[in-house]
Amino acid sequence: MSTHELEYPLEGSGGSIAPGRRPLYLHPGELVASNEPAAIKTILGSCIAVCLWDGDYGIGGMNHYVMPQGAVSNPNPGRFGCFAIPRLIDAMVAQGARAVRLQAKLFGGAAMITSAAPRANHVGMQNLKIANELLERAGIPVIACDVGGARGRKIVFHTDDGSVGLWTL
Repeated sequence: MSTHELEYPLEGSGGSIAPGRRPLYLHPGELVASNEPAAIKTILGSCIAVCLWDGDYGIGGMNHYVMPQGAVSNPNPGRFGCFAIPRLIDAMVAQGARAVRLQAKLFGGAAMITSAAPRANHVGMQNLKIANELLERAGIPVIACDVGGARGRKIVFHTDDGSVGLWTL
């Protein structure tokens, strides 16, 4: 699990991160869970970001995965939803969150290949399907989502209050 410090302010209202939030950038295949205030930014196309939050303790986390399924022997299993989602749940619990209090927000899953009409089962929708299946199995409700379409997204997730800034690309 690695994260990258942001070296520039975030765009959007106000143009910067609220004081006291550590700015982090999440690359595909990475995840972060934090019991300290952080602003986690990532860019999504067909990938999915699952944002988890425990409102009782102000603990939040996010992953960014590329494909729904893959081999555990892959050098970066976090690129696959089947591994990234359970690992995020485990990381949240390790930070002090209670699994029964977790809520999820989902972003991404766009059909990014524009050379042909998007298929009903494109990779973005497959990524969304695995997220919904694994979160339902874990008993974690999805309380918000912005998924599908044909455009990318930039999101910033605030781990302390569960809010998300969203920009369509």
